[in-house]
Parts: sequence; structure tokens; C-alpha cells
Amino acid sequence: MTTTTANSAQPIRPIRPEDEHLGLGANIAYGFQHVLTMYGGIIAVPLIVGQAAGLPAGEIGVLVASCLFMGGLATLLQTLGVPWFGCRLPLVQGVSFASVATIVAILKAGGSIQSVFGAVMIAAVLGLLITPVFSKVIKFFPPLVTGSVITVIGLSLMPVAAHWAMGGSPRAPGYGSMGNIGLAALTLAIVLLLSKLGSAAISRLSILLSMIVGTVIAVFCGLADFSGVGHGPTFALPNLFHFGVPQFDLAAIISMFIVILVVLVETSADILAVGDIIGTDIDARRLGDGLRADMISSAVAPVFGSFTQSAFAQNVGLVAVTGIKSRYVVAASGVILLLLGMLPVMGRVIACVPPAVLGGAGVVLFGTVAASGIRTLAKVRYEGNMNLIIVATAVGFGMIPITAPDFYEHFPRWVATIFHSGISSAAVMAVLLNLVFNHLRLGNPEEPSVFAAGTQRIIKEIAE
Repeated sequence: MTTTTANSAQPIRPIRPEDEHLGLGANIAYGFQHVLTMYGGIIAVPLIVGQAAGLPAGEIGVLVASCLFMGGLATLLQTLGVPWFGCRLPLVQGVSFASVATIVAILKAGGSIQSVFGAVMIAAVLGLLITPVFSKVIKFFPPLVTGSVITVIGLSLMPVAAHWAMGGSPRAPGYGSMGNIGLAALTLAIVLLLSKLGSAAISRLSILLSMIVGTVIAVFCGLADFSGVGHGPTFALPNLFHFGVPQFDLAAIISMFIVILVVLVETSADILAVGDIIGTDIDARRLGDGLRADMISSAVAPVFGSFTQSAFAQNVGLVAVTGIKSRYVVAASGVILLLLGMLPVMGRVIACVPPAVLGGAGVVLFGTVAASGIRTLAKVRYEGNMNLIIVATAVGFGMIPITAPDFYEHFPRWVATIFHSGISSAAVMAVLLNLVFNHLRLGNPEEPSVFAAGTQRIIKEIAE
């Protein structure tokens, strides 16, 4: 509803919830809360990728700082916006978990960190080009597909958590020792304890707090070494192409483009969700502006040494919990991320966190991703259709490279690069089967198969 002034017939546009100004102090305070909520997730990706690429601790620290810096830039673009880019909503941006499994697969298949950056750049540009028609493509990515893919993302990261818990690398001293595994178990126990007994704020920060406590315990047990933290600058601007000029490999680009499609779906869901939470209208143009901001941020990210960018779902949940709807609060968190990204010493500190501590926290962190996928699959209707078969086949196909890493060893290299990633395998299979069974209905049986019809088992309480 609009109003008019006594001296003018011009209508005054009502203030949207996201445009509320809370003041500098409130913006900084609530902005820090957003940063703390997503901090554990945003630093996990460069830690995983850095170790998979075999980077030394100092270089992993640079990678962490780069991801923080790029997350800040992407958040400012999404919240404040410029013409055609940015949905101007309270969405915190950061490096996407959806890309991790594919990045690790590219590295394991013989690719370099430079080929990963090249794949991210080209795939994101392709994603940017298809955003005008994505509303037509998104129908091929229903919860049936995205739920299967997100579930496999979480499951595919579990081996990473296991290797971390054992010590990080088979070449590391004490790999697989009871000391390392015990430290991981203790960190996991701290996560669960804080989640159960802590306040709402402590529960949301349980991952980060458990990593801090676990690292302190590791220092007293002689399992952590921070001697290299002082080697390097305390404050520095990110170096452009610090890890080298991007290289472009077709198979890696195809594999990463599948990730970009998943990121587009996730970002669409986050934009619509936060719009519903704060009570503001989201039209097609605003959705498109948000998707374009995601894609341009992802395309630029490798220049600064970062990866695909997307909205953090946990921060969408924080908006719902706190009721703080202002996008300027989230813009303040973007400034904080920028400042953290200019402190490479912070990255070096994080890089010195013992792998066993990361492993204990990773069990919950990666398991949460899988659980989110399962929750999405719970929205799927399974009666009178073949959806159960689609989910079963897609998840099973996605698990093949996870359980048998050498499965595609004798295939052509481009096949191995695409399907060596569980997320790519699950995405390809889920999309194809969804098309065959749900869009091309010719030949579908009137009754579902015995597998779909005979697997619904519900245990009911028996009255005494």
C-alpha cells in the first residue's frame, strides 16, 4: 500500500523489510553473528581442496584467506547490488560445498589446481549465459534430482572426514594411530555436547567451538604445531592468480558445469526461501539478478584463488531464527569477511588446526549435508510412480566412485574425469532418469515395479 504527502500527489513507496537500517553498531554486531554462523563451512572447503592438492600449510592459509575475501565481495554484490546483478536480499555468500567433491575428483584424476580454477571460470560463465532461460530448465531439477545429488555430496565427503580423523595423509606421522582417532572422537563428542547442552547461539556455533577446543587439547597433547604461523605477512591484499594461470580442460569443465547447475538450483531455492521468511516479493527479474550475481562471483573467484560461490543455507536459517531482515546487516558481514581475507595470518592459524580435529568436526559437517539431501528427498511423492527407482539408481550410481575409486581407471580420461565424482555421476543419472520416467511417460507401466511398491516399511507402536 502506498501513501501520499499533502504537498505532492506522488506516491511514497513503502520501505521493504530488507531495506531497514538498524544503525552501524547493530549492523556490525549482527554481521559478526552471520560470519560466525558460516565460518566453519567457508573455511572447510579450502582446507579440503588444499590438502587434496598437496599444498603446504602456508599455501593452504593463502587459500583460506582468498575464500574469505571472495566471500566478502560476493556478499556485498548480492546484498547491495548493481544493475543486473544482486537480488538485494540478506544472503551471505561463500564458497559452495557443492563443488568440493568434483574438485577433489578432478585433482585425483590427475588435474592440477590450475585446471580446477579454469573449470570454475568457464563453467560459471556458461551458467551466467543460461540464467535468462534457467526458469525453463529448472523444471528438470525438482527435489527428486537435487535431493539425490545433495545426499551424494555429503556421502562423498565422508572419506575425507575419515582420512582427517586418521591424521590427514598416509605419509603423516602417526597416521591411523589411536591418538589421532581419539582426538577426532573427542572433537565429535564436543560438537554433540555443545549442540545438546548449549544455548541456541552456542548450538549454532558448535562446529567452530569444537574445533577451537579440540585444537587447544591437541596443543597440550603435542599434536598441533603452530611454529609456522609467524612466517609471512600479517596483513596483505590477495595476489591475483597467486596459484598460477588457470588451465582449461574440457572434461573438468563439463564436470564443473554440472555443479554450476546444482548451484543455480540451490541459489534459486535460497532466494525464494529468504524472500518468504522476510515477507518480500520475489519476481523473475529479482531472481535472475541474484543468479547472475552468483555466476559472476564464481567466474571472478579463481582470479583471487577461490571457487564457486553460493548462498549459505545456514544463514538463511539464522535470518528466520533472529528475525533480523535487513540486508545491510549481511552487507556488514561481507565487509568483515573482506577484512578477514586481508589477514593471511588467520589463514595460517586455521591451516595449522590438526587434521584429526577437522575429522571429528567433519563427520557432523559433512553428515549435515547428506541429511539436508535426505530432508529434500522427503518432499518427493513416491506413490504410483517410479521416483523410488530413480532415487535408488541415482544415489547408487553416485556411490560407485566413492566406494570403488578405481572403477573408471580403464575408461577414457574424459569419462573418468566426469564420473569419478560422485556428485557428477548422481546428477547425470538423476536428470536422465527423471526425463525418461517423469517427462517421457510413453511406456511407463500403470503400476509401479515391485521394488517401488514393496519397500515402504513403517514400524507402528504396539499397544500394550
